[in-house]
This record gives sequence, C-alpha cells and structure tokens, in this order.
Amino acid sequence: MLLSHYPALGSFHGSSLRGFILTQTAYTPSAWIGGFCVSWTESKSYLKLLDDLLQHLTPLLIARRVRYLHYSGNDEQHDWLHDVLLTRGFIPFCSLYSYDKFDYRIPSLGNQEVTIRPVEARDIPTLLTIDEACFEELWRYDEVSFLDIAATHPYFVVAELNGKVIGYQFNALDGEYGYLVRIAVHPSASGQGMGIRLMAEAIRFFEKARVSRIMLNTQEENIHAHRLYEWFGFVRLQQMGFVLRKKL
Repeated sequence: MLLSHYPALGSFHGSSLRGFILTQTAYTPSAWIGGFCVSWTESKSYLKLLDDLLQHLTPLLIARRVRYLHYSGNDEQHDWLHDVLLTRGFIPFCSLYSYDKFDYRIPSLGNQEVTIRPVEARDIPTLLTIDEACFEELWRYDEVSFLDIAATHPYFVVAELNGKVIGYQFNALDGEYGYLVRIAVHPSASGQGMGIRLMAEAIRFFEKARVSRIMLNTQEENIHAHRLYEWFGFVRLQQMGFVLRKKL
C-alpha cells in the first residue's frame, strides 16, 4: 500500500494487518518515519517486521527522490525505537530541547503594527519562501504539507506587516495539552518584534482553549529561540529529544 503524499506500507497475513510503517515526505530529499505499529499477535517478531517494512519502503522513497530518512523522538533515554534504529544504519543527527509552560503569562504583545490573520491558500508560496530562508531542508514543508496542516490544525496564522506576509505560526491540541508546533519569521524581519507578536497570540489561543500545559521542542543550537521561549515562561525539561538520520 502506497499513499500519495505520505508513503505507507502494511504487512498482511491474508486479510489481517500484521503491522505498518508510515512516512512523510514533507520536503525532498528528506522524509520522516511518522509511525511504526504491530498487532499484538506479532509483538514478539516486531524487529523482523520492521526490517521487512524498511527494506520494501526504501526503494519507494528513493523513487520519490528521497535521500535521507529521519526519525525523531522526545525522550532519547526511553524511546523504544531509538536504539533499534541505531543498529539499522541510522546515526544521531541532532539533539532537541523540550519546553513546557503551565500558565498564560505574556511578557509583551510584540509589534502591534503586525496583523495576525488565519492562513489562506494564497499565502502558500510565501510560506515556502520563509521556510527556505529559515530552515534546513529536513525541517521545511512543501505545498501539500502546508495545505494539510491548514486543514487539520486548529490554529494556523500568518503575520503581515504593511500587507506583506513575513511569518507564520501553527499549533495543535490534544485534550488538555497544547503543542506549539512551529513559529517562523523571515530573517529580513528579524529584530522587529514579529516572533514576540506571534508567540503572544499563540498563548492567547491556548488560554482560550483552556489547556493545562503548553509544550514545544526546538533544536539544541537554536539559542535565539531558547531565549524567546524562556522569556515567555517556558521551562526546559531534563529529557533530551533527538533526530536520527539514515542515508538511503
């Protein structure tokens, strides 16, 4: 089974699904493992099932011009696939910090000349440009991914200054938990209070949703983002997240 934008493979015994692996090709040449699951009857042979699925998945990804497969987790010490993938050709790529916030305190509203509005389809080309300017390839989204995020996430906004989109931000909800997934501002607008404005509006969204905990993660070397999050009252956790990479 191969899905159009999120390649997925399933292993069947007759009509029974033994297990499956999901991936996301958000921006070639990079893809991500989005999930791996086995039925309880196959739990003792999950390693063989994983190997079989990865073996069949690899040529499908290569045909889509994917050259690197990644896997990410929030807890390097307790993620059940971390050590398994290290013995299957994956290598450590980078570390992630996890942050939590338990209140709705906003130290500043940021640049009030900036307009925050819901994302629209016409914004996608500009968002692609922002991603290219802000992120390495593996962190970027393509057009289909942005449209999917807009359709599935409860909060996805852009920041406009003088009629020009210069940043964006989107969040996710899971019960009483809120996830600040992405905040991005074009480097040309750096230092003008854009990130603060987007962050303040994100906290307002979470307050209206009455979440008890706001969570996010960011790259270890992203010092500028660390300062912003900590200024807004986010507390860094001891657990370290991670990204593993395998060259196909």
